[in-house]
Amino acid sequence: MNPERKIYLEDIPLDEAWRRFTGALDAAGLWAPFPGEDVPVAEALGRVTAAPVWARISSPHYHAAAMDGYAVRAAETVGATETAPLRLALGAQAVYVDTGDPLPAWADAVIPIEHVQIGEDAIEIMAPLPPWRNVRPMGEDMVATELVLPANHVLRPVDLGAIAGCGHTHVHVRRRPRVAVIPTGTELVPPGTPLKPGDIIEYNSIVLAAQVESWGGQATRWPIIPDDPDRLRAAVEEAATSHDLVLVNAGSSAGSEDFTARVVASLGELLVHGVAVRPGHPVILGMVHSPRTVPVIGVPGYPVSAALTGEIFVEPLLARWLGRPAPTRPTVQATITRKVLSPLGDDEYLRVTVGKVGERSVAAPLARGAGVLTSLVRADGIVVIPRFSEGVHAGETVTVRLYRQPEEVERTIVVIGSHDLTLDLLAQHLAEAHPGLRLTSAHAGSLGGLIALRRGEAHLAGSHLLDETTGEYNISYVRQYLPGIPLVLITLVRREQGLIVAPGNPKGIRGLADLTRPDVTFVNRQRGAGTRVLLDYRLKRLGIDPGEMRGYEREEYTHLAVAAAVQSGIADVGLGIRAAARALGLDFISLEYERYDLVIPREHYESPLLQPLLDLLHSAAFRQVVAVLPGYDVSAMGQIVAEL
Repeated sequence: MNPERKIYLEDIPLDEAWRRFTGALDAAGLWAPFPGEDVPVAEALGRVTAAPVWARISSPHYHAAAMDGYAVRAAETVGATETAPLRLALGAQAVYVDTGDPLPAWADAVIPIEHVQIGEDAIEIMAPLPPWRNVRPMGEDMVATELVLPANHVLRPVDLGAIAGCGHTHVHVRRRPRVAVIPTGTELVPPGTPLKPGDIIEYNSIVLAAQVESWGGQATRWPIIPDDPDRLRAAVEEAATSHDLVLVNAGSSAGSEDFTARVVASLGELLVHGVAVRPGHPVILGMVHSPRTVPVIGVPGYPVSAALTGEIFVEPLLARWLGRPAPTRPTVQATITRKVLSPLGDDEYLRVTVGKVGERSVAAPLARGAGVLTSLVRADGIVVIPRFSEGVHAGETVTVRLYRQPEEVERTIVVIGSHDLTLDLLAQHLAEAHPGLRLTSAHAGSLGGLIALRRGEAHLAGSHLLDETTGEYNISYVRQYLPGIPLVLITLVRREQGLIVAPGNPKGIRGLADLTRPDVTFVNRQRGAGTRVLLDYRLKRLGIDPGEMRGYEREEYTHLAVAAAVQSGIADVGLGIRAAARALGLDFISLEYERYDLVIPREHYESPLLQPLLDLLHSAAFRQVVAVLPGYDVSAMGQIVAEL
């Protein structure tokens, strides 16, 4: 290591990092809401008022007819009945008006046209009217000088109508914060570029810029800056000339090509390098003073870290500049479905899916890797696990900050258990056929799914557990793990299991016996997975000791993850389904077909929430979609295997 190289990375608590950052902003006069600017009312949707809006004119600004009919004096209608109608002279006592017309100065009521008999020079009325009936009096909506909207209000479509209706053509709104987003990294390439090993598609700037726009700012995406401190310094200086905030994405850690911290320090003041949060630990907070004083945030390069850094630091800062309170999200108390161990010294932002099972909400943890952006795509919310707590136990109650509205959680079907591609197709077809209905699945293995059902944490579980004694799938395990719970077992699919190998099968693997060869590396599924049970069953029958297999202890949680390990060369072979091999262009050595069932407690099986899902299992269109997947047999789909 170069002895002159300085490592800045620290481990500062989140509240202390915020204190340093806001203190520097305040000292520079940058912690106050932005001044306002006048924009045309029609262009102000979503903007934030910088001053109160007062009515210039009343609305309506005259007494207006509220319907088509005749303007009259109410006092002259007294005494009119069906048996003794009154005649009112046209022109003197009654004048025709359309809806919205001004009333004659002498009139104070309107008789609907359908309630009169019209003659040549008079009308007949058969009922009296009180004063101001069927009239919109001046100022009914707004009175001149009245407060229409307060300052720091986010303008909605109806607000624009009110502003225009009370006489304004422009409205004074907060200037939108201008944010520069600078992606860095020699390995980065724009989307659509032909890829070679080592290339990384640059999309973090798309996410960060979209976040900025959704939070009320104006984002400018910079072209990719390679790992060159001089070029990065020049980009930051250029961005600071015309932007209120600079986001530098990647280069925020302490590697040999991580230059953001030293660039910030060279241009101004490095306040924070490293915050005790996961994901997002290597965050940089600083101020540059050249050519003008502007805050800079060094955003970690991993996609989840980048997106969460936006939520933790950028969103509150933009809200402050726009005169808005710190953002809040709806929360729900939920039961965590499995034990989670957290880094001792960091606040962890755990992504979860959420659904309501019975009378309680449940939160199932998603993949925790900082590079797994799909964990945020699938997430219904975030559970913040405080530093020094070491994590949460299965069954513990946690607070979930929701990304969705609570009513969406109510219409979510929760599946926990074995992974299968058909579950993704079910989710897709449910969403198309029943808008608002959602299916979320957490991959915990077949046994994990049964345990989740026992704890009341899922509506159903996917399972393919083979009984070594009987050769039957699932039934004996269900009886063992879910005694006394009325259940229905329904077949989803039969699917082909086998060995997934690299294209052309370069190691010449023919069967399970080859897995003990010293030149073969295996990748396994996690304990409790049905595929793991199948493997152990077949190894036992062949008399193969798992200890002789290189990689038996390496575990993945899905069939696609096993296939990806083989595709990347981490492993030579893994056990999984044919569809996973086909999806990644790998070869496949068939072993057998297995039955994959849905295990459903009867209370959920009979509930209205699950009926659309059960109906799909008998849909010819859905069966056809699944049937074209390689290695799938849908002939038994929807059949009840057992009722226990």
